[in-house]
Amino acid sequence: MSAGTLEAASQRVPIVWRGRAVQIETQWIAPERAEAPLVVFLHEGLGSVAMWKDFPRQLCDAGGFRGLVFSRPGYGRSTPREEGEAWGTDFMHRQAYEVLPALLEALGITEAPWLFGHSDGASIALLFAARFPQRVRGLVLLAPHILVEEVTIHNIEQARTAYLQTDLPARLGRYHDSSDSAFWGWNRIWLDPAFRSWSIEAEISAIRVPVLAIQGLDDVYGTLAQIRGIAQRVPGTRLMELPHCGHSPHREQGGTVVAETVDFVLKNSDPRR
Repeated sequence: MSAGTLEAASQRVPIVWRGRAVQIETQWIAPERAEAPLVVFLHEGLGSVAMWKDFPRQLCDAGGFRGLVFSRPGYGRSTPREEGEAWGTDFMHRQAYEVLPALLEALGITEAPWLFGHSDGASIALLFAARFPQRVRGLVLLAPHILVEEVTIHNIEQARTAYLQTDLPARLGRYHDSSDSAFWGWNRIWLDPAFRSWSIEAEISAIRVPVLAIQGLDDVYGTLAQIRGIAQRVPGTRLMELPHCGHSPHREQGGTVVAETVDFVLKNSDPRR
């Protein structure tokens, strides 16, 4: 693929998932930096390539990295969910164990990348690292979830009300081919009573790669129990607890996140891996 910027047109990469052909929206950042660390960005529960805005480019330019940004199935310009298609409470496991490996294979990526995940994307990064320890170099996690908290459920219920009663569908429509696909695919799973017992605490104990976990102290979707729980189970985890910051540290305190991430990745990048 020729060199391009995050603002360049995305490309859709075909994979087979859940028994059907699915197109995955992808964008590369600075692929000409062939020897640089590769950072793969995994978006939040309502995210997409476009919703990252220019943050991946800022991070990659600051660190001299290459980047890969993509929208999961159902989001952005990737194939929407089929009408009536409901994902199970294992949806993050399936993204980590099925979708991400299939995408990396389709793109011919054989090296171990860094995974930079936000919210649900951070949880998917954790699950991938636990299942495929030789296929990841390290993790940078923003507002990850390792268990379900009441504060999370309460605010996802508030989001449902906003989607039904405000212009939220139109606003999400700027970033997704189908705002219904993106919103209800996320919202209904999190509010499913069966999801209340969801936890990946036991699984992440298998992770041995470097981990930087970042949480805003004003995050309405999770408490410090999330990143502190990671540190209890993954040796050597580095924590950042940001005051005056909510659920999106890369938007609210982007300069700090870029500086800390660049420092962490460069200190933990072994060119022999």
